[in-house]
Amino acid sequence: MPVYTCTAAQGTLTPESKASLAAEITRIHAAINHVPPAYVNVIFAEPPSEDVFAGGAPGTPLIITGWARRGHPQEDTTRLALELSAAAVRSTGVEESHVMVVIQDGPARSAVEGGQVLPEPGEEREWLARRGEA
Repeated sequence: MPVYTCTAAQGTLTPESKASLAAEITRIHAAINHVPPAYVNVIFAEPPSEDVFAGGAPGTPLIITGWARRGHPQEDTTRLALELSAAAVRSTGVEESHVMVVIQDGPARSAVEGGQVLPEPGEEREWLARRGEA
């Protein structure tokens, strides 16, 4: 269901730090938003360093952008962003001041996974049961 894109200049993240960060994003999102870990998608985008800027100058940010279904309590979304930021620092060694996490949301009905419209938050069990996964 959720999709996370982690963007950092080429060479910023090692294969090990990417694997660690992906595992942490999956664990944290699944725990806070109550979805099976298998539904959490993490993608890494690594543009050349000459294509990465912060404040109008060459930079080394790690930007994590996530999409989740609208309707989760705001305090959960804020906690999600904070925990993802801390996990990024632990997993990658990137300084906290260079980490940005943005959680975007949209209506569940705007996304389809496995040929089915996503459930509204709180309706996951019924949705999984219809898919034979509960």
